[in-house]
Amino acid sequence: MLVSHRPIAVLLLADGTVFTGRSIGAKGITVGEICFNTGMTGYQEIFTDPSYTGQIMTLATAHVGNYGVKIGEEESDRIRIAGLVVKKFSEVWSRPGGTGSLDDLLKQQGVVGISDIDTRKLVRHIRDNGAQNALISSSEMDLTVLTKQLANAPNMKGLELSSVVSTREAYTVGDQNAPHRVALVDFGVKANIVRCLVERGCQVRVFPMTATMEEMLSFQPHGFLLSNGPGDPGAMPTSVSLVRSIVESGLPVFGICLGHQLLAESQGIGTEKMYHGHRGINHPIKNLVTGHDEVTSQNHGFVANRGDTEKSANVEITHVHLNDNSIAGIQLKGRPVFSVQYHPEAGPGPYDARYLFDQFVANMRGPLLVPTDRSIKTTKTVNA
Repeated sequence: MLVSHRPIAVLLLADGTVFTGRSIGAKGITVGEICFNTGMTGYQEIFTDPSYTGQIMTLATAHVGNYGVKIGEEESDRIRIAGLVVKKFSEVWSRPGGTGSLDDLLKQQGVVGISDIDTRKLVRHIRDNGAQNALISSSEMDLTVLTKQLANAPNMKGLELSSVVSTREAYTVGDQNAPHRVALVDFGVKANIVRCLVERGCQVRVFPMTATMEEMLSFQPHGFLLSNGPGDPGAMPTSVSLVRSIVESGLPVFGICLGHQLLAESQGIGTEKMYHGHRGINHPIKNLVTGHDEVTSQNHGFVANRGDTEKSANVEITHVHLNDNSIAGIQLKGRPVFSVQYHPEAGPGPYDARYLFDQFVANMRGPLLVPTDRSIKTTKTVNA
């Protein structure tokens, strides 16, 4: 609904495109790379996903805020998006178990946003013209001033952001008597990844991205998980070197999203920035090992180079994105090491790919290498 009492706000794109709407959340100016998510629900999980650090989020769904927020559905300890763009923003919310309004949460955490703009037009513009930096302002309306500020914003390509969100100190989740111990390298991990591992009988030790192999091996892990996270994997040579050492340990490895990209980089496969990325909860994936299709949750703006992957003597392609044939999953030949470009833990999204966690646990138990049977029973996780 239009909230006419809200002050005017402006959205300025790097190519000079301007949208005028109403201010939501905190008052001020924010800058980041503009992107869009096609999911129809799960905005709280999206906003708190560390992978969105440095990005202004446009939601393709028309109504936002109508079911408020709920403690326990966040994927990290705070909102991570740089700003928010929506069509219709609701201050009125209703939901069993809800704990507050989205507007209050945005204000409390200083997130600047804009509503009442044509988000369909904006999404089409991003699709046609590619991802680019943008600025939202509800405190300064002089476009000359705003254009100068926007011009000084760093480009996402070449930007390392995981160090902003990675844990500073290692911590442990799960039963100390659990049958499996997982060393998780935190490049910006979502809480649901840890939940999915704990549900499957794992004790998880979450390590900072700066942890050494000696520190992680002292935990005596049965396997490593390389988490999701924000930024350009090509700007993370130290992390690539760490991942290479992890692979050489011989222990099972599972990479998700940025973790997948870093695994590719560690094997000599380059990564590249996508035109506008994949972000949503209905992306179709084909598992080339089983022949099955999956509907998946995705959030990434970089991808492994197909040519490099096909030329690699050590890597096999296991999954592809059915919309654009981009690389969506790989395995290392003869090793219990695999990764996917999407989010099997979902949150939000479908559970089609949760079998990958079962496969990782199976690899820690024995010689299986990659997902071979989607009939493996999975346990559903409810974010509550």
